Order: sequence, then C-alpha cells, then structure tokens
Amino acid sequence: MSASTPKLFLFAVIQPKPEHFEDARSALDALIPPTLTEPGCHLFSAFVSKDRSNTLHLFECFDDEAALNAHYAQDYTVEVFKKYESWLAAPVEVTKMWASSPVSWAQFHA
Repeated sequence: MSASTPKLFLFAVIQPKPEHFEDARSALDALIPPTLTEPGCHLFSAFVSKDRSNTLHLFECFDDEAALNAHYAQDYTVEVFKKYESWLAAPVEVTKMWASSPVSWAQFHA
C-alpha cells in the first residue's frame, strides 16, 4: 500500500446483554493482539462507553476492504463472532469511513 492511499476506518457499537458484558469485553480484548499483527491492520482498539452502560466501542483501521475481509476470515475472528450471536442485546452497528485527507490517515501508515 502506498502512503497516498486513504485508509478504511470502522467504528462499531456493541451492546451485549448485561449478563454477557464481561464475556464480550474479554473476547474483544483477546481478539486485539492477533488482529494487530494482520497485514493491513493499523489500529484495532476497544473502549467501554462512558455515556451508555453495557456498551462497547470498537475502532479499527485497515488498508482496505480486502484487509478487512481477511480479518473477518481469521479463525479467531469467526470464533468471537459466533459467541457474540447469543451475547448481543442489539445488532452491532458498524460505520465504515474512508479517510478524506492525508492528515487523518497518514498517522496510521506503517
């Protein structure tokens, strides 16, 4: 990937059932280290919501859709997604964005 290619950013809002909040959080925490070693991944970070209880936020940056799809195909990602099916109180809300300026995406270029 050239430094002039905008990066793909994703923001996910995850609302686990209250009784599965810690399970969901732990699963995300375990998913972070291997994801960060994947080709094309620049950022993969989870946060607990300050405004809404039992809500997790995931912020990701990948080179492109191909890198994101490769992430989705990893065994560890598939395993977490399967667990999440029964843990969620609401569907995961995902927003995909392309960086619109070099200022925003260049900081993630390896």
